[in-house]
Amino acid sequence: MDLKLSGKTVLITGGSRGIGYACAEAFAAEGCAVHLASRSRESLEGARDKIRSRHNVPVEIHVADFSKGDMVRSVVEAAGHADILVNNAGAIPRGDVFAMTEPKWREAWELKMFGYVNATRAMLEKMYARKKGVVVNIIGLAGESFNYDYVAGTTANAGLMAFTRAVGSKSVDHGVRVVAINPPGTRTDRMTTLLRGQAQQQWGDPERWPELTKHMPFGRPAEPNEVADLAVFLASDRASYISGVVMTLDAGQAARH
Repeated sequence: MDLKLSGKTVLITGGSRGIGYACAEAFAAEGCAVHLASRSRESLEGARDKIRSRHNVPVEIHVADFSKGDMVRSVVEAAGHADILVNNAGAIPRGDVFAMTEPKWREAWELKMFGYVNATRAMLEKMYARKKGVVVNIIGLAGESFNYDYVAGTTANAGLMAFTRAVGSKSVDHGVRVVAINPPGTRTDRMTTLLRGQAQQQWGDPERWPELTKHMPFGRPAEPNEVADLAVFLASDRASYISGVVMTLDAGQAARH
């Protein structure tokens, strides 16, 4: 299936690792020019070099903290010609309603919640003027599978789902689509580090971490490229009538709760 993405430009936040990097690889494979934004210059440069070695596409990097509105706007100004925005930057710590103190909660939301909102708002101004564009929000399954011990993440994700539906329902009036993906636990470096620690604690052997994923559908977590492939499809003209929706990519996990 030709997705007709060749020659388009994508801006990916949190694009140097995990799902964001997988998205960068997938869009580059389709012939897209890629702009990556994240806080770490080192990881951005590594990601850029890896993509350039595998794909003949332009790759630009932007060192920026997306919890700061001014930085978000300056990156969007630099990459405002992008046809596609993938919001992916954000890691909210676990913790119940008491463990997540106000400073912790606000810090987490500045990046995930307000980072997504600010980037979307800034990019929509550009996209509305051109009457075309797509925003893909990578949110998370906790937004529909509520978790007391991850209360700040659950609440932010539910809010971003509502944000996607509200904005995506009207953006179509300007020729722009806004969609979202809710991935479950995905095999990123962050996940394997956590599971290795748990396996060490439980069995004294970090290499046994895959045993901790056996309860998941198909006996494994989702792969970053599985999320990326859906993001690429949703951003393409093959999904031209899809807007204001959240696609759950969880092999049925939400339905089990």
